[in-house]
Amino acid sequence: MRAEIVQGTDFRHVVLRPARPAGPRLNVYLDHDGTPWLGETPAADPTPRDTLTLRLLALDTAPALYLGRPCYLGLQADPGCGPELWTSARYSERVVASMAAALGRVVTRGGISQVAFFGYSGGGALAMLLAARTPQTVAVVTVAANLDVDAWADHHGWPRLTGSRNPARIVHPDAILRWHYAGARDTAVPAELIRRAAPAGDRVVVIAGYDHVCCWAELWPSVLEEVDRQLRHRGGAPPAGG
Repeated sequence: MRAEIVQGTDFRHVVLRPARPAGPRLNVYLDHDGTPWLGETPAADPTPRDTLTLRLLALDTAPALYLGRPCYLGLQADPGCGPELWTSARYSERVVASMAAALGRVVTRGGISQVAFFGYSGGGALAMLLAARTPQTVAVVTVAANLDVDAWADHHGWPRLTGSRNPARIVHPDAILRWHYAGARDTAVPAELIRRAAPAGDRVVVIAGYDHVCCWAELWPSVLEEVDRQLRHRGGAPPAGG
């Protein structure tokens, strides 16, 4: 993949992009929270050690990219970075606004007319937050996502993310396709939490035998095919390959 640094608002972002032809629609992948904590101490570097998200992106043949968070992927020493941005404020307005600005630069530069977000775990929470402020959004697909961060923290008995926005309080246009996949065996983000948090009209798909990590890569090609079919069926959406 080709890596570049894209400026957001207060922060820089790593963008990873496969070498593929451009098209009018862009699939944007958002990763999980990584390693916010080491025991009871905030991690010095929150970057994910193992990223299912990149494996899913590699299976996507459409124009797509991986949008990194502020302070992740080697940028943890950037000005303004601090542990709060990957712990209690991991979904804060500063984080979301900067990611939206960075993506906006990419979209404008590439002449992108439609954006589909694909978010895994905490990346799904960010996908819901970013979709609401990206005018080109046509779809949001989440996998094992904490769609209500307060309910998720309460379920685990953790302190709430007081510096973060909660995607459960965001209102999205009905025209956006919104699907949420959950693993029936997931204990990190239980399927019932996803069912309860999903906005009215959203599609929730619970997969038997799957947990938080296994076995989403096996299912992914069919997910992408179905999303592409549904967008084309709604009219006006170009095919995934441009």
